[in-house]
Amino acid sequence: MRRRTALALTLLPAMARAQGAWPSRPIRLVVPFAPGGTTDVVGRIVAEKLGARLGQPVIVENRAGAGATIGAQLVARAEPDGLVLLVSSSTSHGVSPALYPNIPYDALRDFTHVGMIARSPSVLLVNPASPVRNLADFAAAARAAGEVRFAVAGIGTSSHLAGVRLAMALGVRTESIPYRGAGPALTDLMGGVVPAMMDSLPSSGPHVRAGSLRALAVSGAERADGFAELPTLREGGLDVVSYAWFGISGPAGLPAPIVDRLSAELRAVLTDPATRARLEELGGAPPDTTPESYTAFIRDELAAFAPLVRAAGLQPQ
Repeated sequence: MRRRTALALTLLPAMARAQGAWPSRPIRLVVPFAPGGTTDVVGRIVAEKLGARLGQPVIVENRAGAGATIGAQLVARAEPDGLVLLVSSSTSHGVSPALYPNIPYDALRDFTHVGMIARSPSVLLVNPASPVRNLADFAAAARAAGEVRFAVAGIGTSSHLAGVRLAMALGVRTESIPYRGAGPALTDLMGGVVPAMMDSLPSSGPHVRAGSLRALAVSGAERADGFAELPTLREGGLDVVSYAWFGISGPAGLPAPIVDRLSAELRAVLTDPATRARLEELGGAPPDTTPESYTAFIRDELAAFAPLVRAAGLQPQ
């Protein structure tokens, strides 16, 4: 018995070192959208802080296309070693599973969901040279034309659905102009190529503050932190409440010690005052999160988005 006890005590440091060796190499954080969009902005904020805490760089890798399914599929098929992670979102794990009939992954079964980073309302945007000065102007112009033309960061993105819901509330048609991410769409909006856009505040907020975009309203249930001057769509008489959300996920089968470490470090990043202030400034207040709560949240969102996609008659492009 004494020999077994001594052997166990001898092995404990080695076991601790093996468990604590992760991550032994830089981590790839896949963002399934083009650079410059909300998912990219949020991912890069967290990547920098998470890498500092983990002792290895967290390198953002943009894999855009097909409603975020290309990047999500890459992570779903990766080795469950904690070295390839995903910025999962309301697009990749809410809308796209309802939109694409042959989606190459199961949003629950094929992933280990670690935690939510942020939840952010969309904002209705126009070019600052537009004669549309406020939400009432926008509603009047849309009803007079019988339609709204929106740039969208991809068919089936949460901001796209927010625009569809806004058009439905106005009683007009929607003409969606798809882009490969919010960054290119915002560029064209600022250049006057497209007339309007619904986008999440983390990517468009800096442009609004700089005066290169005009914000008319937000889609949250309340006014957004940092943008209290903007009314909600509900305040403008339109019954629309919509959010985009973002989190960290890995392949199915991530070992429990890695999940526990990632979850703890993510919570530490999100409670860091500077990080929290940065995300709140962009309109995306970080919630208290756990792997269990994030998984349950995604399950609920999957059930909520499916009927909305059907009602809007969306088709993948």
